[in-house]
Amino acid sequence: MIYHGANTRGRADHGWLKAKHTFSFANYHDPSRMGFGALRVINDDHIAARRGFATHPHRDMEIVTIPLQGSLRHEDSMGNSQVLQKGEIQSMSAGTGILHSEFNDGDEDLKLLQIWVLPKKMGVQPRYEQKAFNPIDRRQKLQTVVSPDGEGLGINQDAWFYLADLEETSVEYKLHGKGQGVYVFVISGFANVNGKELFPRDGLGLEEDLHIQVFQQSELLVMEVPMLSS
Repeated sequence: MIYHGANTRGRADHGWLKAKHTFSFANYHDPSRMGFGALRVINDDHIAARRGFATHPHRDMEIVTIPLQGSLRHEDSMGNSQVLQKGEIQSMSAGTGILHSEFNDGDEDLKLLQIWVLPKKMGVQPRYEQKAFNPIDRRQKLQTVVSPDGEGLGINQDAWFYLADLEETSVEYKLHGKGQGVYVFVISGFANVNGKELFPRDGLGLEEDLHIQVFQQSELLVMEVPMLSS
């Protein structure tokens, strides 16, 4: 069991960008927090109105972006020009290389989670997808939003992402096989996961099946990934 309290995360304040990093990223480096299995980055970003990241490259990384408030304009070297709203999710395989930009497309702060996962295969053809997910389908259960098997958005890894909106209920989760782990990130509310109490923006990584118990309205992000051997 690996626990990351919200107040132990790395921080960055660039004025227009305020970010918190569950794992080492950019100028925040902690050798003990280099990821959880194939899960490499969980960034909790607040981006000021009409500001953002100018065109920059990525390669051989799976990137999932989840807006929590506002809208994100994405443009890339594959010709995609899209606006990603709350309720939608973006999945991108950087593969052999991609250039893209990301900007707050609105007049309010943009809040988002961006997650990076190490790929299963290197040098794949770059890919971009985004999709709206009905929030009703995550009420009192786990809603699959990313998977390698055609449910939700695709990903070049044996990884499954779920969103859940739970209240006064319990949920069981079973890993897909040996060598897998699961990381639970609390977006809002409170949850008890395998006996560990978690509060907003806390994270917990385990290599076992889950028993999630929730007593008040809570939003969770559950991410199953391979536990990479050293």
